[in-house]
Amino acid sequence: MKAFFTVTGRGLGGDAVVALNTMAALRKRGVECIIGLDKTASSDLFEKNGFEVCKISIPHAGGHSATKLSAIRGALKLVTATFKARSAIKKSKSDFVVAVLGGGAIVGSLGAKFARKPCFSLISTPLDSKVCPKFNYCYALPELDAFRFDTLPKNMDRSFYPLTDDIGDGKEEIALQKLKEYPNFDENKKTIIFSSGSSIFKGMIDAINIVANSTDEYNLVLIGRPLREEYYDLIDDEKIIYVGFIDWINHLFKFADLTILTDDGVSLEEAMICGKPIIALTKVKWGRYQNMAGVFKGAIIESEVKDVCKSIMKAFENYNSLKENAEVYGKQCFEAADVLADKILKKVEY
Repeated sequence: MKAFFTVTGRGLGGDAVVALNTMAALRKRGVECIIGLDKTASSDLFEKNGFEVCKISIPHAGGHSATKLSAIRGALKLVTATFKARSAIKKSKSDFVVAVLGGGAIVGSLGAKFARKPCFSLISTPLDSKVCPKFNYCYALPELDAFRFDTLPKNMDRSFYPLTDDIGDGKEEIALQKLKEYPNFDENKKTIIFSSGSSIFKGMIDAINIVANSTDEYNLVLIGRPLREEYYDLIDDEKIIYVGFIDWINHLFKFADLTILTDDGVSLEEAMICGKPIIALTKVKWGRYQNMAGVFKGAIIESEVKDVCKSIMKAFENYNSLKENAEVYGKQCFEAADVLADKILKKVEY
């Protein structure tokens, strides 16, 4: 059996990771997977993991930050993109399509429709949630309001983000050795991670600077690449341990005492699998609010950037309770990729 995936973005961020982890779960079940990326996206992540890459066209409308103008621009490119996807799907002789998030979900959904192949869309943005359910079965991810509905439409189910098998296998000693390479790391202090994903948004830098200028009680570790070049100038290397974009995040999550993340995406689940309390900063990415505390009840403290110091105090005051709840959700998140793969295959074979 063969599956064709479509994913939006640069081929490196959260959307690509969701696709990669779902592909890996299907591959364990004997499914051959091909990934369709936009011609401008990097294919390194997928090729490194042994997956065939096909370059097509996947317009990006802006996801959660989409405006009417960006949506119109994306729609104008959609016709060409749809037929390129249709052609690639048919040429690959795939049995079904998995369309992943935003533009990838929409292009895959329409391409599969014209190729007359079953399609399953992973949806989380306002735009893909309006379009994809009209054409095929969909899985709502935690960012989507529908994830919290008591009853879902007949053509929709819910899924936590699919994660890698090794995310829970982090080793504290590996993170410790790597952090010791930084002169301002003190192993006698508690360690707090700050991350907004692969890209560092300004709100996350503002938050870590607020803490750094308020106390020297913690090791403050910043992860990712600044979204804009000028953001580098806002990072104080004397007060902040800036590690950049790393491939040892599972070790660091295991080692850290607390994680401060944005209220979206894969990182929340990765931290929970490692049993770590979480502060979710709201409105950091494009001003949006996702209500992740409403999904992971009792495992997350929501905070605005300006209140980050108060939230850190609250997190340590309620540490054991937050940790216990994080571990409960972590188990469910760890199983998400396998559960999703089994659900898809069950529907394909039905």
